[in-house]
This record gives sequence, structure tokens and C-alpha cells, in this order.
Amino acid sequence: MAQPTLIEVNTPELVKKFVKFPMELYKNNNCYVPPLINDEIKIWDPNHNGALAYSESVKYLALIDGKIVGRIAIMLNHKEAKELEISKVRFGWLDFIDDIDVSKALIDKAIEFAKEKNISKIEGPMGFTNLDKSGMLTMGFDKLATMIGLYNFSYYPEHLEKLGLIKEKEWVEFEMNYPTVLPEKVEKFSSLIAQKYKLKVLHFKNKKEIIPHVDAMFKLLDETYKTLSTYTPISQEQIKTYKEKYLPFIDKDYIVCVEDENYELVAFAITMPSYSEALKKAKGKLWPFGWWHFLQASKKNDRANFYLIGIHPDYQRRGVTAIIFKEIFVRFSKMGIKFAETNPELEENKNVQLLWQDYDIVNHKRRRTYSKEI
Repeated sequence: MAQPTLIEVNTPELVKKFVKFPMELYKNNNCYVPPLINDEIKIWDPNHNGALAYSESVKYLALIDGKIVGRIAIMLNHKEAKELEISKVRFGWLDFIDDIDVSKALIDKAIEFAKEKNISKIEGPMGFTNLDKSGMLTMGFDKLATMIGLYNFSYYPEHLEKLGLIKEKEWVEFEMNYPTVLPEKVEKFSSLIAQKYKLKVLHFKNKKEIIPHVDAMFKLLDETYKTLSTYTPISQEQIKTYKEKYLPFIDKDYIVCVEDENYELVAFAITMPSYSEALKKAKGKLWPFGWWHFLQASKKNDRANFYLIGIHPDYQRRGVTAIIFKEIFVRFSKMGIKFAETNPELEENKNVQLLWQDYDIVNHKRRRTYSKEI
């Protein structure tokens, strides 16, 4: 096969081709879930992505005989370098046909960028920040992807390992048959913990009532995960970005917030109905009919996804999760949820994995980032 040619993505037309390439690559794969095209395009617009205010990025398409065969984005997060003293070049949006010359050409571009910046390490696939999609799938290729998880063919990790990249971070994901009866331990402790620490669950009448609590949720995320090795503090620009991106999909019945007696948020959980099938049917577009598939998924669905769980360090290991899970159980039971899936969790984050110990779970997916010292 001919050697690939790389071109920089620097026009709106090329950005659209960059975004749409995976949809062509995975058009015959039933497990791939396409993103919304407009949301992906906005990632590269400073007016919509706050991370661009403190990051450099460049994107490339790989072509053979004029046909797109691969893509990559290469990023440098200056906030990460300044505040955490982590020096690395990130790469993501990595997709390619099963041709080692193509994957090598893409990775070589990341290495070239790092050398130009006098940085000795590359790592990916990942986004600009820790809240972006991260981790190449290494197990679970036959499982349906979620809205916030990357999907890739099984040859992807094989290529990176052949190119000399090694495992950096590992994530695990779990699937569970949601119980029809609440575990006795959860039932018993939820009321006791609420009384002991004077905690209460908030009940929202509509989505507007959630909005005043969103900033507190992000603040609590910082407190919950700041000790993890991959975590970077969330900026106000990022908060604006994630509000814009995810609030349209939020359902008041899928959010649990717990306050103390001083009206301070001490814990929260964000779950969502699974939008995977809706995204597949929408084929990357909300209009003219994509919105209908999302509406149906929010009303009639037996599958849910856990997206974010935040618990203030002062309340971790004190049983507060029992309150959250009891409330989720009541709501899921009313909505007919039978299956639930966790978001990617760092393998090292044992505190989060302990949340599922009372449930019948299966580790059905694994993913990792790969790195290389230059």
C-alpha cells in the first residue's frame, strides 16, 4: 500500500472531514456510537471550548490516494504544565485503518510536535482535560459504546504497542443487572447515615432548579478527585463548556444531590438514560429527526449509565453512598431500569470501585492510555 500523506486540518471544511472520518470507518460496526457532529465541531471553536484558552492544538488527516485513512489531534495543556508541573504532549481523536504505516505517520506527528516544544513524553488517546474522553479500548470490543466512552477496533492497541508505546493509565468499566430488591446493607444504612450527619436529598421539580447547583457540583468534583494522578483542576471556562455540552441531556430524575444542614453540597450522582441507540439512529445529527430518538430514549429505556459521582472527602467512607444508591434505586425502579453501566474508572481508584461491591457487577470493558518517552 502507498505511503500516507498528512495534511493539517486548518479550514472549516477539513474540520468537518476530520469529525466525520470515524463514522465512515465504523459504518459497518454495530458497537460504535457516533457523536453529534456539531458538538464535535465546537470542540475546535474557542467560543465553545474553554480549554482552548490555555491549550495549543493541531490536527492532521492522513490520506492515501486522496482518501482519508486516519486522523489525530495533538495538544499541549499549559494549565496542566503550570499548575501540576506535568510535562507531556497529549494526543487524541486518533483513528486509522489497519495499516501500520498510517498509525506510525500519525504518532510520528505527535513525536515531532513534542520535540518542537522540547517535551520528552507523549500520551494518549486523551482530550484536553481529564473530563474529556480518554483511554483506548483494550477489552470489550463487542460491547456497545456509551456517549462518553471512546470506541476503537481491536487492532488499535496492537499498533501502538508495535510502535513502542507502553501502558500509562488503565481504566475499568462495569456492567450490572440492576437489582429488583435494594441490598439490605444499603437500606439499613441510608436512613442511619442521613440522621447521623443531618443530610437530606434534594428533589428537583424541573431542570431549571438544577442549574444553581451545577457550579457546586464541579467544585465538589475537584475535592473528590484532586488526589488522582490524572486530575487537573476545572476552570471556569471548562465549566461553561460542559454546561453547554451536557445540560441538554440532563434529566432531573437522574440526578441525586445530598446537602448537609448548612445547605452545602456534600455528595451528588449524575446518571442518564443510555443514549447509545439514540445516537446511532440520529447518525450524528439532532435535526430533523435525531431529537425524536433522544426524546424516546429519555422516556422509554431499560438501561442507564452512571456518569459522575462526587463525594466530599470529609464524607467519604462514612456511608453517604448508601443515601445516593437508595435514592437511585427508587427512581430506577419507577423508570423500569434493568441494566446499568459505570463510566470509566481509573484502575487505581479503589474508592470508587468499592461503590459497586454490593451489586452483581461484571468488568466488561477496559481501556488505557499509551505513552512514549522521546
